[in-house]
Amino acid sequence: MILYDAGSPYSSSYSMPKTSSTAVTRKILRQAALHHQGLTKAAPFGAGKQATLNALEHLSYVQIDTLAVVERAHHHILWSRIPSYKPVHLESLLEERKIFEHWSHAAAFLPMRDYRFALPRMNAVKRGESGWFASVSEKDEKEVLARIRSDGPLRSRDFESPKKQQGSWWNWKPAKKTLEKLFFQGDLMVSSRQGMQKVYDLRERVLPNYTDTREPNVREFSDYLIDSSLTAHGFTTQKQITHLRQGKELRSTINALLKERIAEGILIEFTVPGLPTVFAAPELFEMKRARGDSKVRLLSPFDNAVIHRTRIEKIFDFNYSIECYTPKPKRKFGYFCLPILYQEALVGRADCKADRKSKHLDVLHLHIESSIGDREEFDSALALALQKFAAFNGCDAYTVHKISG
Repeated sequence: MILYDAGSPYSSSYSMPKTSSTAVTRKILRQAALHHQGLTKAAPFGAGKQATLNALEHLSYVQIDTLAVVERAHHHILWSRIPSYKPVHLESLLEERKIFEHWSHAAAFLPMRDYRFALPRMNAVKRGESGWFASVSEKDEKEVLARIRSDGPLRSRDFESPKKQQGSWWNWKPAKKTLEKLFFQGDLMVSSRQGMQKVYDLRERVLPNYTDTREPNVREFSDYLIDSSLTAHGFTTQKQITHLRQGKELRSTINALLKERIAEGILIEFTVPGLPTVFAAPELFEMKRARGDSKVRLLSPFDNAVIHRTRIEKIFDFNYSIECYTPKPKRKFGYFCLPILYQEALVGRADCKADRKSKHLDVLHLHIESSIGDREEFDSALALALQKFAAFNGCDAYTVHKISG
């Protein structure tokens, strides 16, 4: 299965030089990465619900996060690429079984067409390779499955004991862990969500009957990981392809496939000082290159373009980490800083908090750390971006409380 298509509309409007690898610069890699991420045009995936599916299939996943300081990550990521995006688009795709929830490098929405490539992780859990679920017994699993089979789709809270009796099996914690194990091993799927509450149902009642359920062999899975990375980013490294993927056989197969594709002329490899070996399709060297537009984009901390922190530090010279998990006295920029993208650079971060009751977006700390060029043009673009971001968060206005840089 080859996902990567150098002639697709997402990969055909920028170029790398045809010459030797020494001519490939970080600037070119930045342009390639942003373009393939859908962050250099106003609406590269189209509009509405179909654009949401297009984007998900192109990116291969969007991360789900429970933090609600601003609009949740999965909605934010899609809105950054689809100006007409609305949360109902994602919800509809889930209910129409065109996407599903499972695990990528974290909890994520994934395109249903890729379901079979989630099977290696599911089956590993079913084989008992995850110690996290060791306390879940076969009896627990049978009881939960039997109840959902008889009662229909249920949430974890539907398993709570009304009296919270000590030792009751239906206490929330053991039931939730059983639900999660059954979900991770694929016996249950998320049929819908009520707010952020998952509604679980039996796989046979959720999974479309036309879905390919053959578990891929190691070579097929390796091909999928390579192609997905190239499609979403334009170029890749072995470290990025194998990010959080365990197993010597998988890693050695990926390495062998990369060498095989290079030998066949499907891929080329090159080096840039300070970076590991980079792989890309040779067609990328022959395509017209597009510069980033003049918009400012406030990205989610969990955006696909910035989630690999080492990669963005090496390519964008942007040392970024989210500080919500950092003790307050040690925070440098703020609790929930959003990377600021302008043209082809990550130029700063904005610590934002949406107050839904007052319909006001507070930019607690705006930090600009890169040379901007025309500052007046940037400030105007940033003001427009903040205005749109406030509206996206259901806010009527915003206030910048602190500026540094």
